[in-house]
Amino acid sequence: MTNINRSVRPFSDIAAFIAQETAATTDDFHAAFASNLEGIRIGRGEEEMATDMPDPREAQLAVELIVTTLFDVLRDTRLQPAAERLAWGIVNSFHHVADQWGAQADKATRDVQDLLRCADGSEIHSVELEQARDNLEFLDEATDALRCMRDYAADVFHTETGRPWSAPKGSLTSSKRTASVIAATDFLAARRLRRNEAHSPQGPVVIFSGGADCWFDERLIWRKLDETKARNPMMLLATTAQDKGCDAVAAAWAASRKVKLISFRLSSKLGKRAGFVRNEQMVGLRPVEALVCEGSGLQSHLARLVKEKRIPARFVRLSDQEWEAQ
Repeated sequence: MTNINRSVRPFSDIAAFIAQETAATTDDFHAAFASNLEGIRIGRGEEEMATDMPDPREAQLAVELIVTTLFDVLRDTRLQPAAERLAWGIVNSFHHVADQWGAQADKATRDVQDLLRCADGSEIHSVELEQARDNLEFLDEATDALRCMRDYAADVFHTETGRPWSAPKGSLTSSKRTASVIAATDFLAARRLRRNEAHSPQGPVVIFSGGADCWFDERLIWRKLDETKARNPMMLLATTAQDKGCDAVAAAWAASRKVKLISFRLSSKLGKRAGFVRNEQMVGLRPVEALVCEGSGLQSHLARLVKEKRIPARFVRLSDQEWEAQ
């Protein structure tokens, strides 16, 4: 018989948590589902029609209903152990489709760039460029909306299971350029800026590492991370990217607190040195603070490094944990 995860929360706790988080998340949905386009035409021929983005609140409730209904139906039945795997697949579906649409947006970007390179100032070219730009903007908006739905589905998954969900980049105004060329160039520049900010976030870095085994007190780690964020409100969190133990707890905390997460994965090319090289790379970020939870020799090595570099650090021992009252 498959063991049911001891961290699964009672239904009342789940409902209360989701209700508590709804207000902030609703703002995220309103931002992600906002559109600068006056509808997009879909279909062919006589069936063609203009459509808008879905209502953000309805989209949020739909995502919540999809995930929570699965757990509600299977809870306290012999199929309950399957609920987590099925729910993981639901979140991954949002993730997969968002990535597919993101790839279409990348192709649409190349289409706009090709049209910009051959700009001739003609009306036909201007219309083609405007349509290509609108298509790109639509795909960007749609991808953002899908990723927002994925992130919320992942939040609900974490609430239900107690574990985080994780998945296995100036105007040119020469007389040759029409208004549509200028607008498209500006749009691409703004798009690159948004992507660069997403992939190269700016802010004070806090590095985090901890053991993968013997850690059960999530509240302790969340409390230490909350204290760290209180000292560094705009922090970025860099972890050693393990999918269980302390790193998984830290990833769940970062998702809940809307903190950007930098994952340092091991390089298989470095063999046994990989973990120690990773520690050196993390220290090389010039972090403002380090939080190290007791674990293996890799955590001991990182602790020595941060002491040598005089990086302010907090250390948490396994013995600091407390069992929940039964």
